[in-house]
Amino acid sequence: MKKKLPVVLCFILVLVVCLTGLGLGWFGDKIGRGTPVTIKRPSNAPPVGNSKQILFGDFHVHTTFSLDAFMGSLPIMNGEGAHPPSDACDYARYCSALDFWSINDHAEGLTPWQWRETQQAIKQCNEVAGDASNPDMVSFLGWEWSQAGSKPGNHFGHRNVILKDYEWDKVPRRPIGAKPVKGSMAEEAHLGANFWKRMAIAIAAPGGNRGYYLDFTKFHKDRFDNIACKEGVHVKELPVGCNETTEGPDGLFEKLHQWDLPVMVIPHGTVWGNYTPGGVSFDKQIVGKRYDPKLQFLIEVFSGHGNAEEYRPWRAVNVDKNGKQSCGAPAKNYMPSCHYAGLVIKKRCLKAGLTKAVCDKRELEARQAYVDVGNAGHLTTPGMTPTDWLAAGQCTDCYLPAFNYRPGNSVQYALAISNFEDPTQVKRFNFGFIASSDSHFARPGTGYKEFGRMGNTEAGWVLKDDSRKWLPKVERKPLPHALPFDAGSSKYERVQYIETERMSSFFYTGGLVAVHSQGRSRGQIWDSLQNKEVYGTSGPRIMLWFDLINGEKQVHMGSDTKMSSNPQFKVRAQGAFKQKPGCPDYAVSSMGPEKLKRLCKGECYNPSSEREQITKIEIIKITPQSYQGEPVEKLITDPWKSYDCPANDGICEFTFNDESFKSMSRDSTYYARVHQASGKVVNGKNLNCTFDDSGNCIKVKHCTVKGGSNSDDDCLADVGERAWSSPIFVAFGGEGE
Repeated sequence: MKKKLPVVLCFILVLVVCLTGLGLGWFGDKIGRGTPVTIKRPSNAPPVGNSKQILFGDFHVHTTFSLDAFMGSLPIMNGEGAHPPSDACDYARYCSALDFWSINDHAEGLTPWQWRETQQAIKQCNEVAGDASNPDMVSFLGWEWSQAGSKPGNHFGHRNVILKDYEWDKVPRRPIGAKPVKGSMAEEAHLGANFWKRMAIAIAAPGGNRGYYLDFTKFHKDRFDNIACKEGVHVKELPVGCNETTEGPDGLFEKLHQWDLPVMVIPHGTVWGNYTPGGVSFDKQIVGKRYDPKLQFLIEVFSGHGNAEEYRPWRAVNVDKNGKQSCGAPAKNYMPSCHYAGLVIKKRCLKAGLTKAVCDKRELEARQAYVDVGNAGHLTTPGMTPTDWLAAGQCTDCYLPAFNYRPGNSVQYALAISNFEDPTQVKRFNFGFIASSDSHFARPGTGYKEFGRMGNTEAGWVLKDDSRKWLPKVERKPLPHALPFDAGSSKYERVQYIETERMSSFFYTGGLVAVHSQGRSRGQIWDSLQNKEVYGTSGPRIMLWFDLINGEKQVHMGSDTKMSSNPQFKVRAQGAFKQKPGCPDYAVSSMGPEKLKRLCKGECYNPSSEREQITKIEIIKITPQSYQGEPVEKLITDPWKSYDCPANDGICEFTFNDESFKSMSRDSTYYARVHQASGKVVNGKNLNCTFDDSGNCIKVKHCTVKGGSNSDDDCLADVGERAWSSPIFVAFGGEGE
């Protein structure tokens, strides 16, 4: 009886927690309580040949207020414990030494007290930043609107909402989330684990630290107790404590206009195939009120979840005019996962001695079975290990690509399409470019050094080997036919819907957003963002200028202008400061050794006086559609021009003209892509493919948490770093018209 007593007591304790919502304080008592010391340091990027400063920040940061971040913090997921907003403030100030950052927890799960605590944490972080006209760091308040569809037609993706102000009387009373789509992964995440599963896990406490799991039950209970807001009511007439959601971006835009506050909306993760259906494209988002350039004028081109820049003509899934989906065709450097599933089933079928006719039929059935399930399609092909899939679904010739790349939602595609519903006012996405981290561990600006794969990226979000026993057993035998899959079946857990092992090789240290600003104040940074005088980097503080310089006419990156003569441009880039090991004295004295090790992993932004070499600058030219249905692949020239930089002190500069602009007589978009000297990057080779003479991936050795690579392995590879200027949009016509 004595041996059973602890289990009984644990059961009672968890029952009390789940029913009453009482927590153990592991999470709640650490929110926004940090007291960082104001530091005085020079700008990360003093101006070089330009009157404006270049300041660096991160506009995509989660804490453990986000459900997925909280789950990733648990021991069962190799987590390291809670990271509240105060950690993000300290990390941005001392570890990565940013000039500005924003907090962007998922709105769908934020409760009223969490939103108020978030606001208070941002307020406190700003209050210790010194003189508001010249602060050491500016902290912005915001959230993430996280929508995921069940098919290409109802998928709109994720967006970060950034607010200019942070005082309670100048911000929305509640964040606005996305309404979950039935049958989508977002719906499954919104529902969360049921009561009995949460209680069982809390009792078992895989990995120890039962308090973590008890707080997780409280976290869930708080979410479920949050009632939905009444629809059709003006935002200012709704009660503070309800949960507000919208089905699409048009609803989000409408509600933000009702608040009538300074705000911007930034799409991100547009090509990341973890939650984005195959066959998706930006076309439906340039229609009606889903298009709002007053609010949505920037886009995230790179993050810790990969590069979203490059367009490719292939598709994972084809969608006909009636919305029917079918498996995409293989292409150079790309094998659709659905097509590969068919090849696997056919090979097994023939090996089992069945006729070619039967196996051909099963191949087609396997392809369609994968397509019908969507992002969990891998579960229709039993008996497959992560390495068995080789490079299926991946863009093998993209720079640090997102997992299961979706090119129809790429930045280049978005810039190439047009909407001609109103011929007098053609709609286009004239996006400025930013990059950020998408950190889920309260670590803004993780790309300052390439290290810490298991803390500075989300690569560790894989169940521990000894925790897999908690998952239901599924069919592992390599059958010669596809298996049906029902997303609502209790046979599977949600964690099994995602290819976590393969996906872990596609997480990177984060990017940065850079602004050309007149000064360091909140208003000056905000004005630069509004003017789209911004650019993104893959992590290092690369300096970049890109201007149109015809005669007396000079416009900066991000600008829209009109010309009838051939435009002339000037681009200049300077490499980031090389980093010294360790941390500056101010970080060591302010953080203390214990927190420095836990939060910064013992390394900080610590620049030397020597800069990295810029090796090449490429110019990409896009001529947006001039009529409905014009083929997009012919409109994107990547690269259009390329300039090899001479070896010097890190500065590269060249001037170029577009001699064909006047003769073509059509609108054109130009942006610069800068290459820094080859350097080692976390997860730089993704799956580490071995290719045959035809360019096919025939063997992989992906970087895993355990097994293929040790968890301390950063899986570094020489691929180099990049920066992307915001485009300059040149309409053809008389200047000044």
